[in-house]
Amino acid sequence: MNLVFKSIGFLFAALFFVSAALQYNDPDAFVWILIWCAAGLLALGFALKKVSYGVLMIIGLFALGGFFYCYPEKFEGFEIGKGAIKNVEEAREAFGLLIISIVLLTLGLRKRFSISKV
Repeated sequence: MNLVFKSIGFLFAALFFVSAALQYNDPDAFVWILIWCAAGLLALGFALKKVSYGVLMIIGLFALGGFFYCYPEKFEGFEIGKGAIKNVEEAREAFGLLIISIVLLTLGLRKRFSISKV
């Protein structure tokens, strides 16, 4: 596996675990901690060559579906005080899922089309 993608896997694993830790004050913290930890484990699994491309693709597609499901009725940004708190919270959650989706789908495609078929 290309060292760059292996490093990206470790980097996003660390970022996803940090994101999980930052969910402690969220109203539905447990759910989001699980989501971010699962994404972190998948990125770590990619870096360690322990996860198949199919798993990365399926979970990435679920995260993409979650983005559309969580997207607020009216997007008012990400900053508290700049819009209805419900819309801001939903936007943050939706775009977090979009980030997870982009990363997992990218890693999955890299794994699928890698020359060494890792």
